[in-house]
Amino acid sequence: MISLATEMTDSKSRHARGWLFFDAECEFCTRIAMRLVAPMHRRGMAVAPLQDPRVGALLGLTPGELLSAIRFVSEDGTQHAAADAVLAVSHEFWWARPLLWLARAPGMAATIQAAYRWVAHRHSCPAEH
Repeated sequence: MISLATEMTDSKSRHARGWLFFDAECEFCTRIAMRLVAPMHRRGMAVAPLQDPRVGALLGLTPGELLSAIRFVSEDGTQHAAADAVLAVSHEFWWARPLLWLARAPGMAATIQAAYRWVAHRHSCPAEH
């Protein structure tokens, strides 16, 4: 289990095995993150805003780097950002696994990255500009 900090544990005081960090200033990101809180919690993972003052220090990122994209930190401490974070979280949900299969097709990784940027831009995500 990863431990980003003793303060950042789930409600049962156990360390989460993965963290999804989202832009709390973006309504779209917040809506998606809030839908994922319960299913991720059931899988031993947690969700927190990038704007939490502890997150930048915990991830070793400057404020500019931190708010450049959503982030997922896996159990082993590996950091994933943007579309890679979406794909990392997709491993946890049976209904999202087709996205993983699609990502393995030739040329699709770049397409998924472009789709992520398009969605972020379309929803005016502050972290994506």
